[in-house]
Parts: sequence; structure tokens; C-alpha cells
Amino acid sequence: MRAKDRLGQRGERLAEEYLRATGAVILDRNWRGSGGELDIVAADAGALVAVEVKARRSWDYGHPFEAVDACKLGRIIRLLGAWAEGHGVRSDARRIDVVAVTGPAGAQSVLEHLKGVA
Repeated sequence: MRAKDRLGQRGERLAEEYLRATGAVILDRNWRGSGGELDIVAADAGALVAVEVKARRSWDYGHPFEAVDACKLGRIIRLLGAWAEGHGVRSDARRIDVVAVTGPAGAQSVLEHLKGVA
């Protein structure tokens, strides 16, 4: 497995642990639909939430949040709608969150959570 893939999996695992600790219920991980993938789908405070996880070793190429642009948000919104329809989930309260995990493997990571980016 490539180092980039291991880093991404580690970031998603840390994000999931963090979300569970905050009371979110994880509904799905790495769900693939037409046009992309949702890293984490969760239920939190009555909302259906798609969580995009961005893991980086450092900020050398910018903050991880910068990788989530308007095009990516649009894709996540469409995918969350497809996920909800495919799973029979009816929820008017939907939210897109982004979790950034920064730090090299084996080191203490910094985790940041932006709620409701879209």
C-alpha cells in the first residue's frame, strides 16, 4: 500500500474515533457512489452529516481545509443525497463537515473539525 493511502486511512480512523467521542453515530465509511466517495457518513445532533477527511503530513502544500473547494463541496452534497436515497434516509437536516488531520505517521496528530461548511 502506498504511503499516501496509509496516511489517508490513518486520518479517517482518527476522525472516526474523534467523531464517536463527540457523540456522532457513524453510519457508513468509504461509501462509493456514482461520481465519487464519501469518507464518513454520520448522524449528529439530528442531522445527516457527510464528513470529508483530509490528512496531511504537514502544511507544506497548504492547510488541508484548502483542498475542499466549491467543486468538491458540490460533489459531496450530491453524493450525500444519493447515499440518503439509497439507504432510505429521509432527513431535511443535512450538513457537510471537514476534518483535517495533520502530522507525520507515528507522531502526535493535530485534528481540526469544521462543522457545516455547506
